[in-house]
Amino acid sequence: MHLVTDRGPDDPACADLVRRLATALPGAIVQLTVVAPCDTLAAGCCVAELAVEDATAERLVAHDVTPGPGDPGPWPDGAGEQLCVGRSATGVLIVGPNRGWGWSFAVDALRGLCCMDIVPRDVDDRLPLALRHARKRHPHAVTGTVSRAAVPAPPERAVAYIDEAGTLKTTLAALPADVGSRVLVEIGDVRAPALVSDGSVAVPDGELALAPGPAGGYLQLLQRGGSAAERFAEPATGTPIRVMPAA
Repeated sequence: MHLVTDRGPDDPACADLVRRLATALPGAIVQLTVVAPCDTLAAGCCVAELAVEDATAERLVAHDVTPGPGDPGPWPDGAGEQLCVGRSATGVLIVGPNRGWGWSFAVDALRGLCCMDIVPRDVDDRLPLALRHARKRHPHAVTGTVSRAAVPAPPERAVAYIDEAGTLKTTLAALPADVGSRVLVEIGDVRAPALVSDGSVAVPDGELALAPGPAGGYLQLLQRGGSAAERFAEPATGTPIRVMPAA
């Protein structure tokens, strides 16, 4: 199973949560994906990649990230910290609280999203208990559905996540120009030309490319043989992106 969290592996609270998850799901191998503190935008992007874009039916995905001050508030039909559960079309199970943008990237690829009724003896057992009940299809664990309108959309035209290779995952929804043409991308104070690609055109070494993500969803900025994040001075998630015609 994958745990998306803003607490690093050296944090005792994270180690305790991993231990509790392993106890609740015997035989599960817990792998961590760590995002910056309070970065539910990056967390939501990671949840979608792990559960939808790189999906296998035996995979479980959990997310537990503290919301930031600029995040959208609790959903109208959910109460603050209520846990929710969803399953992708390929059968991947996802569990996590209704915080910020945690569900925003994955929600349209789910069979449905439901609220969970979890009342553990210890608050730290909420997520492990929810995963165990969801996996076993506990008859009383689900209390109702979450409407699609209640899930906030990600901010438009922004940096969503930066992976280890320096690829910028964005919330740009469509190619801004014809494949093979060049555009000017502005992120923060940095501008750089990028080749528009759909995977069918070769990207020269050292050049930036603006292309669909692995599953054809939101676009990503990558630099062949380098780091797009470094090219744009390591922008924070949520930084707006502007795409203009190349001069």
